[in-house]
Amino acid sequence: MSLKDEFATRNFSIYGQWLGILSMILCFALGIANLFQLFGHFLIIIFSILALVSCFIILFIEVPLLLRICPTSASFDAAIRQVSTNYMRAATYGVMALVQWLSLLIAATSLIAAAVVLTFTGVCYALAGLKGQAFVGSKTLGGAGVAQMIV
Repeated sequence: MSLKDEFATRNFSIYGQWLGILSMILCFALGIANLFQLFGHFLIIIFSILALVSCFIILFIEVPLLLRICPTSASFDAAIRQVSTNYMRAATYGVMALVQWLSLLIAATSLIAAAVVLTFTGVCYALAGLKGQAFVGSKTLGGAGVAQMIV
């Protein structure tokens, strides 16, 4: 199944997974960019570090192949595997989005872009759960048996 075919299924979990990848890229880029603000508030640095932590959490949530490849602890693997349903993913992205929205209380920075995309990702997963759509992992990102073929 090609990427075009995956999007044509109208499954919101596919949309959420790809928005999650976009969220990961934004959290990484904006986390680093706001980490080095010269005249910014020191609390923005903490929110930047939280964006970077969110980036790596998203990476392991959205690319399940990495749990097999990367040497991680059993407790970390168990925690990431708990985030497997649409509702759990929506809640996880909702918490990460809330943290980035709270950064606006300190100062208006580019972290708002990460907050917006994290919110959209959570909404996509929540819609998939509400519509009763089963979670479908993108084959491009290592879902649907790709990990078993490699290992």
